[in-house]
Amino acid sequence: MKNVIILSLVVVTTLALRPVDIRQVAPSKVPNIIFLLADDQRWDALGVAGNTLIKTPSLDRLARDGFYFKRSYVTTPICAISRASIFSGQYARRHGIVSFATPFSDSALAQTYPALLRQAGYRTGFIGKYGVGNTMPVEAFDYWRGFPGQGNYAARDAQGNPVHLTDLMEQQMDEFLQANPAGRPFCLSVSFKAPHAQDGATPEFPYADRFADLYRDKTIPRPELAKDKYYRQFPDWFRHNDKNESRIRWSRRFATDSLFQETTKSYNRLITGVDEVVGNLRQSLKERGLADNTIILYTSDNGFYEGEYGFADKWYGHELSIRVPLIIYDPRQPAWHGQATNRYTLNIDLAPTMLTLAGVPVPARMQGRTLTALMNNRNTPWRTEFYFEHPINIPSVFIPQSEGVLSDDKKYVHYYNVREPADSYEEVYNLKTDPGELMNLANKPPGKALEKSLLPIFNRLKQAAR
Repeated sequence: MKNVIILSLVVVTTLALRPVDIRQVAPSKVPNIIFLLADDQRWDALGVAGNTLIKTPSLDRLARDGFYFKRSYVTTPICAISRASIFSGQYARRHGIVSFATPFSDSALAQTYPALLRQAGYRTGFIGKYGVGNTMPVEAFDYWRGFPGQGNYAARDAQGNPVHLTDLMEQQMDEFLQANPAGRPFCLSVSFKAPHAQDGATPEFPYADRFADLYRDKTIPRPELAKDKYYRQFPDWFRHNDKNESRIRWSRRFATDSLFQETTKSYNRLITGVDEVVGNLRQSLKERGLADNTIILYTSDNGFYEGEYGFADKWYGHELSIRVPLIIYDPRQPAWHGQATNRYTLNIDLAPTMLTLAGVPVPARMQGRTLTALMNNRNTPWRTEFYFEHPINIPSVFIPQSEGVLSDDKKYVHYYNVREPADSYEEVYNLKTDPGELMNLANKPPGKALEKSLLPIFNRLKQAAR
């Protein structure tokens, strides 16, 4: 019999954090939580998002069975900062992690969703790419199979046999579930490397051999935004004589039609590999008798350019970079099944949502909003605007910094160069009339009016993100 927990709509972020021990609650009333995080999966790399080429049957089913968030975003489109925001429920301006080397302090780590759930009695596990700082918090989890840096798709299993990293992570997920004590609630965080590139390797998107024939007979059309004129619209300092890191990666992934086909199909194959794992996971939960009480969340740390604007990877303020898939499946909540929303949701919402689902109070320092309120009532008052930024400055590469605001489908983006403060560039888009962001209105009269209306919102939200 499915247990339905009626979740309080009290805004717990305004309350002081109170000790909670879910071990005092009947196990059948405490949900298990599995959080699945893809790496660099753009929002439209799903069949349910309208992509007719990619094969993601398990994720499409998860979206149909659960609650699908069509307009989900990250507050910073780069892995380290986005992951820190996911763990902490905070903007970069608050959690302060704006480099690859900076880890959470002990006190900050104690206020992340896995630590709070563990403190409340959950058994916690982490598998895959950790991505926050150069110190692995092994002791902060009951089960640890995380790795530093980017990891490598060419992995080996416990017996030393070669195995694709995505498949190894599936084995580790099974190991975690197998060892979980009967009736003990758990939170397992799985951070895939896929579909992130194996940067600089040959090939850069190495998929499992069994997917070699997938998409082989398809020709993927190059996007309109891949035309050179969209790259040339950026000023010289931004392109930096083609030294821009996104352009360098574009040159080895998307510069020719053959490269575009090879890279895009390989990227899709890696996503299909993750999709297969998700399907196997749901079957495993069913066989173990856990399916009716295990919540699954699926999202990505940021998006990915497939040659649009002459770019590869992410970092900038376009939808392709900051917008990501988000699915929440709670088998105990039939009213949420098959539902969807276009409301803006953010990566900082994930930590408070998981805590709320577990019945654990949300720390006041978390800036995200619990999504249960929106899932319970799609007409509930909700954000109509949000701030995003990419402040990271990597000395060895050239990636212009950026910040912006999206408000009522109107977007303002400001690009700047911390090495040369005079360098600046702006974009303004009206997503209602131009959802593909083909026309930068910044230097056109309608765009000037839009920018004037967006700047006060931008400045207010920028301050509020601290």
